[in-house]
Amino acid sequence: MDYNRVMLTNFALFFSFYLLTPLLPLYLSETFNTSKDTIGLVLSGYTLVALIVRPFSGFLVDNFPRKRVLMICLFIYFLIFGGYLLAGSLVMFAIFRTLHGGPFGASTVANSTMAIDVLPPSRRNEGIGFYGLSNNLASAIAPTVGIFIYRYSHNFDVLFWTAFIAAGIGFMNITAVKPRERQVMPVKRTLSLDRFFLARGWFLAVNTCLFGFCWGVLSNYLAIYGKEHLGVTSSTGTYFLLLSVGLIVSRLQGNKSLRRGRLIHNAMSGVLLSTAGYITFIAYPTMTGYYLSAMLIGLGNGHIWPAFQNMIINIAHNNERGTANSTLLTSWDLGIGMGILLGGIIAEYLGYDATFWVMAAVHVIGLAAFVLLTRNKYKVLNISINRQ
Repeated sequence: MDYNRVMLTNFALFFSFYLLTPLLPLYLSETFNTSKDTIGLVLSGYTLVALIVRPFSGFLVDNFPRKRVLMICLFIYFLIFGGYLLAGSLVMFAIFRTLHGGPFGASTVANSTMAIDVLPPSRRNEGIGFYGLSNNLASAIAPTVGIFIYRYSHNFDVLFWTAFIAAGIGFMNITAVKPRERQVMPVKRTLSLDRFFLARGWFLAVNTCLFGFCWGVLSNYLAIYGKEHLGVTSSTGTYFLLLSVGLIVSRLQGNKSLRRGRLIHNAMSGVLLSTAGYITFIAYPTMTGYYLSAMLIGLGNGHIWPAFQNMIINIAHNNERGTANSTLLTSWDLGIGMGILLGGIIAEYLGYDATFWVMAAVHVIGLAAFVLLTRNKYKVLNISINRQ
């Protein structure tokens, strides 16, 4: 029951996030007449703050009561949605959006660590895979709901109220979770890097950052690209729906391999599928290529993420789970932030075609990094940790 509650909270957290993500560039453009590079700058602030906060949130959930940390973060996350309703200028909106990244980043670390805590060790690989389904369902439903609301109301306040209510449900739900008692680690007096970043997992962090860059470009500029280059506006919701169907299918199909511990196999399959999807998106700018890329990217990411998360947990000690989670999520945030910021700059001066070609090229680099570095380093470290 506690595991289900943690999954529901994760769904609410990501539903409120993805409800707004594909439409915020349109909101800024239509409401404040914002330029492309400014849109990238404003939206990247959210990810930048999440990036800064996540290493510290990993430290907090490893050294203080996790439920208390999680509830505080979720409550602040919920409150800031109200700021969007109050913002009457681009500057005020940018301030609220930037600040919002902090509790979002901390909540995702704390909640994913809570999920690991309430799982029995024998079901951990499989449980982490299923936990990600709540993200995937949210990313499937929320953009479609958001675009539906926008098409029929043309009122962004309705979107902000919907996100506000969803975040509130997530906060109320987590109050009922009763995690097992654990020994809180004493806080060290000296500061060291390993309290905030799992240094031995740096290779997974680099690989995750590269893939995050691609997702940052795609998720934030998809709606504008579709409108300007394909002449479509309503297809963005369908794109995210298909992408999330791929994520869900691959999560379900990949759980058998996860139970057997075939993490590298899952990750390799996912990296290849995602690379094909990102290339298809820009190399075949037709509706067929557009929708095919969604399925391929969804199938790929659905294999990559649970494999990477299990890999970094496997090379962490029991009292480093929060730090391991925050390392992976921080790397993802860094990549997304760079994708949003650089994507907006490239689009401003070279156009969206160039932006998405860069996205595809970065994913190819990520494929090479996984084949030549990540899988080999993981094998060596995993054997070393298991011997200790």
